[in-house]
Amino acid sequence: METRLLGNTDMNITRIGLGTWSIGGGDNEYGWGPRDDEAAVATLLRALELGLNWIDTAAIYGLGHAERLVGRALSTWRGPRPYLFTKCGLVWDDWGRTAHNLKRESIRRECEASLERLCVETIDLYQIHWPAFPPGGSDRDIEEAWQTLVELKQSGKVRHIGVSNFSVAQMERVRAIAPISSLQPPYSALRREIERDILPYCQRHGIGVIVYSPLESGLLTGKMTYERIAALPANDWRRRNPDFQPPRLSRNLELVEILRGIARRHSCSVSEVAIAWTLQHPAVTGAIVGARRPEQIEESAPAADLRLTQADLAEIDAWHARATSA
Repeated sequence: METRLLGNTDMNITRIGLGTWSIGGGDNEYGWGPRDDEAAVATLLRALELGLNWIDTAAIYGLGHAERLVGRALSTWRGPRPYLFTKCGLVWDDWGRTAHNLKRESIRRECEASLERLCVETIDLYQIHWPAFPPGGSDRDIEEAWQTLVELKQSGKVRHIGVSNFSVAQMERVRAIAPISSLQPPYSALRREIERDILPYCQRHGIGVIVYSPLESGLLTGKMTYERIAALPANDWRRRNPDFQPPRLSRNLELVEILRGIARRHSCSVSEVAIAWTLQHPAVTGAIVGARRPEQIEESAPAADLRLTQADLAEIDAWHARATSA
């Protein structure tokens, strides 16, 4: 599988990495409903068998559970160890309530807990999960958080440091302290806002980009219908997401039908087209693809080798122009 150098690191990563938000499951406000730990471990191992060489996780996914599953899977893996990327800044209390904390001592505690759950001595890429949470809140502590990540790197606890969900202005603030290895932003054929200034900024400054939600949490897989969405468990966060509800849902499913037509021309899945679309942007180093079962990552992994034509891209662009002007 093709690899690319991630920003200013020494890590050559495959174009697709496995995302673990969904396998965390859980009954918290950002959970994905009931979880199947055996299927999750099998999915992690299958991703490695397919050649993916990095796993993206976060402490908050399943309130630590996703990281524990990654550690469990790697304890049985006999091949080369994949790069492990995780995040800090979102913490929880004994009742599972989430809070945002970018203070030095909190991040240091988080790092130690992640190392223990992942069963490793060093994290390959440690990222600030959100500059402010909920989004739009105060980001006053990002400099303190970034300086703490620098210190963790100097101590050998982490190898490289990056940010997630940062704006250009926020990246400028922390870059004055130390270089940024990577940015993790949302990006999909449905959500293209970062093309305006964030992706060009990363290109200019040599910042690697690993995009998340290229499948929009399953919406762009070609398998979501009104009926399936209505049947999602009550504790699946997607039930509350406006993109999964009218009136946005009908517009979004129009895009899925366009992706389906392109998939037919390439004899591939809708998921492959949606993922490959994000990888065609020259600023994008890799895409994080979530999966809860082995067959899901088997379907998505070939997207790393799919090359869309200019006609394919123009068709998606035309839909986007219509949707954004409506």
